[in-house]
Amino acid sequence: MSMAVSRQRPQVIPVVPRQLRTSWGTVGFMLLIHGLAIWALLPRFWSPLALVVLLVLYWLTACIGVTLGYHRLLAHRSFRVVAWLEPLITTCGTLSCQHGPIDWAGLHRHHHLHSDDPSDHHNSHLGIWWSHFGWMLKEVPAKAHIKRLTPDLQGNAYYRWLNRNFLLLQLPLAILLWWLGETTGAGGLALVLWGIPLRLVLVYHCTWMVNSATHRWGYVSHNSHDQSKNNWWVALLTFGEGWHNNHHAYQSSARMGFRWWELDLTWLHIKLLQRLGLASHIHLARPLIKSRQAT
Repeated sequence: MSMAVSRQRPQVIPVVPRQLRTSWGTVGFMLLIHGLAIWALLPRFWSPLALVVLLVLYWLTACIGVTLGYHRLLAHRSFRVVAWLEPLITTCGTLSCQHGPIDWAGLHRHHHLHSDDPSDHHNSHLGIWWSHFGWMLKEVPAKAHIKRLTPDLQGNAYYRWLNRNFLLLQLPLAILLWWLGETTGAGGLALVLWGIPLRLVLVYHCTWMVNSATHRWGYVSHNSHDQSKNNWWVALLTFGEGWHNNHHAYQSSARMGFRWWELDLTWLHIKLLQRLGLASHIHLARPLIKSRQAT
């Protein structure tokens, strides 16, 4: 994210949950997707291939799509990739069904401008339920600031299309999973259920833990002026996003695990892309730069 964007503080509008309109479309979608995820756990839908599909798509959408793509690449511009690769990574993020890339980046930038203050749409002071999930069921004021916070993304026609049609991408994925299930004998419905609703619910709650759990449990390494904390088990579930206090203190750093034992799997992906000549202009936090200079 450019410094010109990051220094623009939107108008302060305190978030009061009981005064916000309920987003009934989101409520209905979440009830449906969670119900289908529970249905997917019936024994008749289990198979080794279903588990493989779940894990591969979890990695592709949660790690490559959301953590590496939506978060570190688009929202913070902590590194760059070659021109043809960014849309592919962004498409993986869109498959997570966490809004399109423009809305995701805009809301995230708004969160960093107002982290845990009254205008933060998932302010942890409003309770763990609100910061984890409740805010998504309301029409939060932060949505009004998305356009002004994402000028670098608004000019991309493909990103605008993804932003409008992110739900539609599940259809070709469902067709592919159905074909794979029928071809292999694992069952088309089984792979669709494990590859879409069950996978989405897993990705959702692991992602939301970054907003809830890492603002409640963990340790503080840096003064970030909010409630963000480093949490090892959230880091494991989210490919490194759990080192949240590090991130809030140094938002533009492509690496979030600063100590040798703070495992950041997404950073390993970025390093691999760099070695392949696909990533460049990688930003690192000052403590990491000083550590490199000392060695």
